[in-house]
Amino acid sequence: MTESRPAIETNGLSKEYGSTVAVEDLDLSIDAGTVYGFLGPNGAGKTTTMRMLTGLVEPTDGEARVAGTSVENRRELIDAVGLLPEEPPLYLELTGREQLQFAADLANREWEAVADRALELCDRLDLTDDLDREVDGYSKGMRQKTAFVQAVQTDPDVIFLDEPTSGLDPRAAKTLRELIVDISADATVFLSTHILPVVEEIANEVGVLYDGQLVADGEPTELISRVDDSGGETDLEDAFLDLTSREAAWA
Repeated sequence: MTESRPAIETNGLSKEYGSTVAVEDLDLSIDAGTVYGFLGPNGAGKTTTMRMLTGLVEPTDGEARVAGTSVENRRELIDAVGLLPEEPPLYLELTGREQLQFAADLANREWEAVADRALELCDRLDLTDDLDREVDGYSKGMRQKTAFVQAVQTDPDVIFLDEPTSGLDPRAAKTLRELIVDISADATVFLSTHILPVVEEIANEVGVLYDGQLVADGEPTELISRVDDSGGETDLEDAFLDLTSREAAWA
């Protein structure tokens, strides 16, 4: 029996901007169907990593494959990944429906082939009644919902989400977390967020990036168990603060 390849795999992946090292020698191996929580303080290199993995930024060194496709092959990568960046790429003059249709076209998919899935997602996110309004009149939360739908409507193999609950009210954020779990039954989700309880709730693997380097990787319970706690309950936030403070002390 042939062993399946990881959904996301990197070897020595690095990115430099002049004399600044944004990501250094990153090795990842993430299995299909994983919700991978990617954590790190501001400036750790999380966004740069996501941009390399989605073909938006060329690595300085190393290699990466996503859904079996080299990140250097951007044309094939478009068909395999979905991306929700921290600043959603929306055209304000389009209606929500036109934006989703445009995104489907960019992903080389006919709208008719993805419409049922897209509209179902819009319904769950209470966006249906506003689809024929211009995006310019949307609230931040509505724009975030639209950007999420366009990232996942084509049923990609791997989905990259950068702060997906940003701008959402508690009810919408809860629905989106449920959708991420549902989607992970058929896709791999690479999730970057500062809201650690969200990662602890839905991620089954976690990586912690500090100063461009991966300083911890494993199941949330594994990372929590590494914290030397003298008593009381420990959670992922405690583990994250402990790991990053240790790295800061060594710097």
